Amino acid sequence: MRQPTLKQLRYLCAVAEHQHFGQAAAACHVSQSTLSAGVLELEESLGASLVERNNRKVFLTSLGSEVVSRARDLLVDVEDMVSLCTGAGVPFQGRMRLGVIPTVAPYLLPSLLGRIRSQHPSFKLFIREDLSQLLVDALLSGELDVLLLALPFPAEQVETMPLLEDEFLLACPKEHPLASRAPLRSTDLKGESLLLLEEGHCLRDHALEACKLRDSQITVPYQATSLATIVQMAANGIGVTLLPRMAVEAGIAGNTALVVKPFDQPNMTRQVGLMWRKKTPRRVEFRQLGELISASLDG
Repeated sequence: MRQPTLKQLRYLCAVAEHQHFGQAAAACHVSQSTLSAGVLELEESLGASLVERNNRKVFLTSLGSEVVSRARDLLVDVEDMVSLCTGAGVPFQGRMRLGVIPTVAPYLLPSLLGRIRSQHPSFKLFIREDLSQLLVDALLSGELDVLLLALPFPAEQVETMPLLEDEFLLACPKEHPLASRAPLRSTDLKGESLLLLEEGHCLRDHALEACKLRDSQITVPYQATSLATIVQMAANGIGVTLLPRMAVEAGIAGNTALVVKPFDQPNMTRQVGLMWRKKTPRRVEFRQLGELISASLDG
C-alpha cells in the first residue's frame, strides 16, 4: 500500500470542511480537477472509499470521517514541526500566524506591531481577524498558531495566558437618565434599550455576563457587526451601550457627544489573553509574545 501524501490529506480535509469540490479546490488554491484527482489517488492508495459524490452534495463515508479526523491531527503536527524549525528555536526569527477578534484588533495591534517592527525586524507576523469560534477552529486545524481573544472561550486541548482585564464602560447620550446616575450599577440597565453586537461576537456574551443580565431583561433595538456602528447608533439616541475601555481609550467615541462612565461595582470586565494548542512546541515563544503585548500596553 502506498503512503498518502500531505497534499492528498489536505485536499480531503478541505472537501470535508466545504462539502463541495469547487469550494474545496478554491480554498486549496488549485483547480477542481486537480483536487478531485488528489482525493481519488488517496482513495486508491488506501484501498477504501472515503467520499460519496452526487450531483448536489459531497458526503464522507463513515471510514472517510475517521480518516479526516486523523488527517487533521497529522496536518496540525506537521504545521507545528515546520513552525518549530522555521526560527531554529530562536524566538521572533521566523513567522507566526496570529488570529485576533475584531473587538481587540484595532486597539491592541497598532502599538504591538510598532514594537515588533522595532525590536524584531526580521520577524513576520501574519494576522487574521475573525470571530472567536472561527479563530478557534482555525487554531485547532493548524491554520493559525496563536490567538488573541477574550477569555474564557470554550475549546479543548488548548492553553491560555491572561494578559489584561478590560473594563466595560457605559456609553449613552448626555440627556439620558443614566448619564447622571450615581452610583451607576449594572442593575440600572434592566429594561433599557441596550445596543449589542450580533450573535457570534463574544463581546456580547461577556458584556451580558459581566452585568449579570439576561436577554429577557433588556430590549435590543439593533445588533451591529462593529463597535463603530454601535457608537453611532447610541449617539443618535437609539439606545445605550457597553464599550470596552481599550476602545474608549483609542478614541472610538471621541467624535460624538456620548457620555462614557464607569460602573460603581467590581468585576465589570472581560479578560483578554492568548490561546494556543497544548501540543505546540512554541509555547515559550507565545509566552514571550504575551510579554511583548503587555509591554506595548504599558508603553
